[in-house]
Amino acid sequence: MKEEEGFPEDEATESEKTLSLVKELDAFPKVPESYVETSASGGTVSLIAFTTMALLTIMEFSVYQDTWMKYEYEVDKDFSSKLRINIDITVAMKCQYVGADVLDLAETMVASADGLVYEPAVFDLSPQQKEWQRMLQLIQSRLQEEHSLQDVIFKSAFKSASTALPPREDDSSQSPDACRIHGHLYVNKVAGNFHITVGKAIPHPRGHAHLAALVNHESYNFSHRIDHLSFGELVPAIINPLDGTEKIAIDHNQMFQYFITVVPTKLHTYKISADTHQFSVTERERIINHAAGSHGVSGIFMKYDLSSLMVTVTEEHMPFWQFFVRLCGIVGGIFSTTGMLHGIGKFIVEIICCRFRLGSYKPVNSVPFEDGHTDNHLPLLENNTH
Repeated sequence: MKEEEGFPEDEATESEKTLSLVKELDAFPKVPESYVETSASGGTVSLIAFTTMALLTIMEFSVYQDTWMKYEYEVDKDFSSKLRINIDITVAMKCQYVGADVLDLAETMVASADGLVYEPAVFDLSPQQKEWQRMLQLIQSRLQEEHSLQDVIFKSAFKSASTALPPREDDSSQSPDACRIHGHLYVNKVAGNFHITVGKAIPHPRGHAHLAALVNHESYNFSHRIDHLSFGELVPAIINPLDGTEKIAIDHNQMFQYFITVVPTKLHTYKISADTHQFSVTERERIINHAAGSHGVSGIFMKYDLSSLMVTVTEEHMPFWQFFVRLCGIVGGIFSTTGMLHGIGKFIVEIICCRFRLGSYKPVNSVPFEDGHTDNHLPLLENNTH
């Protein structure tokens, strides 16, 4: 019975030992308030530290709310699907005089009747449309200078927005003098040539031909405006390199060439997911003069080629755990840094003050003796009796 009664005491002793061991492992010892000394310098440093922490926390929270685009590259293995070409081009010729079609390297012809619409239009823009074109050209120039703006366009892309040419706001009585060719075509995923030239296209055993003999040579005018040209799934809010381009022909026999390199792109943002294509373009124009050795056919030629690489663009966001770790680093780093700076500054001030105090004491004038020794002791007070 006595041994059984001793068990609670042994358990209490073990608990006290465990608690004592845990207390020894305490890395944050508590100092009694009576031993804590405050100072004006410490309060100033603390105020600066708290203000800095608040500012950095606000900045870090703004970074946490922001997103960025991640680019990944891989080989495009999809060669069996069709490539969609979205077209909206206005040519300064009447619709019965021009024809548009695509001819690829496999000599497969895709006629414009498969998806394009010829619509009579007025080539000159209205004031509102000119303002739209001016803003679009300004954005294009900024995109060439600041490539990071493309990420902003990707993140702001959503299906309800549109960068298409707005309709005319005035009821112009001017007769149509141009042809708007718009719509889309599906072509093979091989290099090809989309072109707009004189006459309607007709099939031919060795390719195709255009009935240009029936059109008066003086009516040739390939001044054109590209309101939209893109490849792949149509994403209205994306601004493509040729959107808003306008070319004015200075001669009847003029050729406009666009050499395009198309890069398959998968876009994944928090607002949209689409399989689209980016492209780069090189422009060239020249006057056809067979006598001078400049051969060719008047018209607008867009020669495109597909890249073998595919780009995946994904919008990413900082995870909460990373934001929390960075926040803890800010708080702990500022506390440690300000504490060390305050200690160093206090140490330097104490050294300087001690030097000033030592320099304030001057030696007492020594009293010489007859044997040549000096007396450096302070003289005793004498009682003056009169």
